[in-house]
Amino acid sequence: PDRCPAPTDGAAPAVARLQVVALDCPDPVALAAFYSAVLGAPVERADGDWVQLAPGGGATPLAFQQVADYRPLQWPGAEHPQQLHLDLEVADLDAGEAAVVALGARKHEVQPGETFRVFLDPAGHPFCLVLL
Repeated sequence: PDRCPAPTDGAAPAVARLQVVALDCPDPVALAAFYSAVLGAPVERADGDWVQLAPGGGATPLAFQQVADYRPLQWPGAEHPQQLHLDLEVADLDAGEAAVVALGARKHEVQPGETFRVFLDPAGHPFCLVLL
């Protein structure tokens, strides 16, 4: 069966389908627990150095992979540049901020916009809360 249907906007048919977004980290169980609480998504799979959340509503799963010599990126900056970040929609930035900080996130000192806020998860990955 065709798992990659042709798009409706006239673009070429897809070659592949995004299966999962995985974040490297030193402790996949702890980081999965953080994002499970933030996103309300239960753990779907935990196999040693890999933990994956169950996506809701057909969304792409988020997974966490243990890396022994993990070094968090530095944003902004070029020595250990940001290579990936997550944008998470919220209806209220202040309430969202309070919730993610209570779960272990740190608000980044650089805040370049008014409709979003930048945070670091417990492993140092940047993510943004974005106003709906």
